[in-house]
Amino acid sequence: MEWWKQTSIYQIYPWSFQDSNGDGIGDLQGILGRLDQIRDLGVETIWFSPFYRSPGEDFGYDISDYTAIDPRFGTMDDCDKLIKEIHKRKMRVVLDMVMNHTSDKHPWFLESRSSKENPKRDFYIWKKGTNKPPNNWISMVGTSGWNYDKTTDEYYYSNFLSFQPDLNYRNPKVKKAMFSVLDFWLNKGVDGFRLDIFNSIYKDESFKNNPFSFRYFPTPDNHDEAFFQKKTYNLNLPESFQFAKEVRKHISKYKQKPFLIGEVSGSDKVLKSFLGEKADGLNLVFQFELIHFDYHAQFFKDLLEKNEKEFLAPHTPTYVLGNHDQRRYIDRLGGDIRKAKVLSAFQFLARGIPVVYYGDEIGRKEGRISNFLGKDPIAKMNRFVPLFLSNLLGIYINRDNCRLPMLWDTDENAGFTTGRPWLPVGKFQNSDTVLGQRKEEKSLWNHYKSLFHLRKGSEVLKAGSVQTKCTSSSDLLCFERIFGDKVITVFLNFGEKTVKEPSIKGSKLLYQFGAAMVTGETIQMPGHSGLVLENKLKK
Repeated sequence: MEWWKQTSIYQIYPWSFQDSNGDGIGDLQGILGRLDQIRDLGVETIWFSPFYRSPGEDFGYDISDYTAIDPRFGTMDDCDKLIKEIHKRKMRVVLDMVMNHTSDKHPWFLESRSSKENPKRDFYIWKKGTNKPPNNWISMVGTSGWNYDKTTDEYYYSNFLSFQPDLNYRNPKVKKAMFSVLDFWLNKGVDGFRLDIFNSIYKDESFKNNPFSFRYFPTPDNHDEAFFQKKTYNLNLPESFQFAKEVRKHISKYKQKPFLIGEVSGSDKVLKSFLGEKADGLNLVFQFELIHFDYHAQFFKDLLEKNEKEFLAPHTPTYVLGNHDQRRYIDRLGGDIRKAKVLSAFQFLARGIPVVYYGDEIGRKEGRISNFLGKDPIAKMNRFVPLFLSNLLGIYINRDNCRLPMLWDTDENAGFTTGRPWLPVGKFQNSDTVLGQRKEEKSLWNHYKSLFHLRKGSEVLKAGSVQTKCTSSSDLLCFERIFGDKVITVFLNFGEKTVKEPSIKGSKLLYQFGAAMVTGETIQMPGHSGLVLENKLKK
């Protein structure tokens, strides 16, 4: 089985992971110094948010040079050493690749906007307006996607923020240039790419107006309708599905067998279109249902069964609880570590790829930085919206709050930096830090470590099929993972009350938490506990 179908992924946001030089911003040398701890946790693949050269207006997702390291984070020598040392520790490297847009400070765009005759003009999407934007397309942040540029009296298109102009993939030279970028990093040995807003790559070439919708706010199950329009002509176009296959084919010649995981949105049908009818598109796509969980057993049972119906092999589901754009999941649990253990156990023990955001393994709390004081450009756009109101409406405006520095120890600034951190560390105590939790047997960090290693060492959990089972309580989720002649049975109690079930004869205890236990012929599951058993498959 391909290695990427069996891996686990840990996302590092370089700005906030570890600072080595006291400037308050995380860097590559800082990450290098933490690699042994990441390996000890059991991580198999590290995904890095961008550390390419950038003005930093969107904190790295506005790239001005795809093949250079931003001085904030170090040098190319640091990067080469980081890749080497990760591989030395038997882990893999995945880089964030923003193919949809560049910074407006990228040399390509500076040339493109200089005149209509410039050879780079068609590297981006330019249209003449008639005292108003060329059409009604709305960007992902709710503003017009069209930005007037007085130099040439035309509009350029950006599907995210105005300083991130979209590349024009209908120009073969753009495709060739971006494939060269992929080649540059693959030749350095990286093992794959996370593709940022990949579903926005192509836009309708006739520039038709999007149809009206009554929906204003996007919802977890409907990203294609928002801000009163259906994004029919600027999102999830058939050409983007086809382009996924082209990228997959292009990288397939490399000996490390690299993989692609796409940030896309839409229905399961849309997600599978990016994977390809013959599983020849993106290797994986992020599935975000788990981010918007309802904490009860039925939600997770339904999710398992849905994924087994819609994403059967050769497709592999992904299970994501958070990332650099989402509210911290521990915050949505009211800080309840018991529930965090149940939720993360589901993430690791279900069939699929678990993706863990840095700090989730210690229950890193959400910040409380107001929108008015936020550094996030989206927060700045909405600075007068009170934080409590955006939280009440379920709209995540200030992403600073999920990007706070990592809590390593009880030194000043939690061991993140000796200088002034770029974002406040916030209040913490020893039990909130990696150091404190490593020493506490029943901590969340040690729970994550057990899950990483349990999955890493089990072919059943990496490659086995999954089947849900009936239980005596609506609070109890039970499912089996089956591979060869072995079966692993998982019990997770999402309720407060103790639940009892008949034991499984001849079972071997693999893992337990929350005081779950097997006593004689009975399995006893206290509130918010879990139990993992292994036995031979009955013939």
